[in-house]
Amino acid sequence: MYGDHFSWMGMGMGMGMWLFWIVLLVIIIVIVKAVTANATVSPPKEEPMEILKSRYARGDIDDEEFQRRKSELEK
Repeated sequence: MYGDHFSWMGMGMGMGMWLFWIVLLVIIIVIVKAVTANATVSPPKEEPMEILKSRYARGDIDDEEFQRRKSELEK
C-alpha cells in the first residue's frame, strides 16, 4: 500500500523538476535573445552631406571649406 503511494509521489516530483528546468531554460534563452537583438541594432548612418552641414552649422568649418567639400561631394 505505501509502496505504490511513494512511487507515484517520486515520479511526480521528478516530472516537476524536469518541468522546472525546462521553463528555466526557456526563460534564459528568451532573455539572451532579447539582449542580443537590442545590442545588434545600430543607429542609422548620417549621410556625408548631413555631416558637412552639421559641422558648418556648429562653426567647425568656414564658408570656403564648406563650399569646397560640398562641391567634392556632389561630384
